Amino acid sequence: MTNEQYYTLIQPYNDAMDLILTRLNILNHQVYDNDETQPIHSITNRIKEKESIERKLESREYQPSVHNAKTQLHDIAGIRVICYFEHDIRELARCLKKQSDLIIITEKDYISSPKPNGYRSYHLIIGVPTYYMDGMEYYPVEIQFRTISMDFWAAMEHRICYKSQPFNEIEMKNAFRQYSDILEKMEKSFEVYSENAAEI
Repeated sequence: MTNEQYYTLIQPYNDAMDLILTRLNILNHQVYDNDETQPIHSITNRIKEKESIERKLESREYQPSVHNAKTQLHDIAGIRVICYFEHDIRELARCLKKQSDLIIITEKDYISSPKPNGYRSYHLIIGVPTYYMDGMEYYPVEIQFRTISMDFWAAMEHRICYKSQPFNEIEMKNAFRQYSDILEKMEKSFEVYSENAAEI
């Protein structure tokens, strides 16, 4: 894949991602009746780099071509939405899934069913309509919803277990499963306090 082919490839993914970012920002102000209560703490987004696309295709035993990138990868455009509480994630996802022009490609709920290592998150891959002069095509955008505590856990797990490759890997994985449970209990306690404060 040449650099020119890469930049042509990612343009519609950028457009699709921008549309979802706009809708998320609108929902952040509309999902709750109270103007002072917003579900989103922060949003980050990215388009996969050319080298990352090529590595991922090669790891799946595909040629690193534009065609294979479009047909085999659903995470070229990615958005991470950090919310305060699990309830906020559910509300945002519900609102997005109600929008009739969007297509739900895949949905993975790692909050209800965490991964064995304790990873918790809610993933949606959404097909977004992108219009041209002579037609329309859907492009996938991956959205990862996490609470602040889920994101903290994921960042620490990635830094310590993935980057550093700890000596006692089994012990570290067991510890991180326990930390995930502790953070979930803390988060639910804060959520109760937040709900009580809103009622006052």
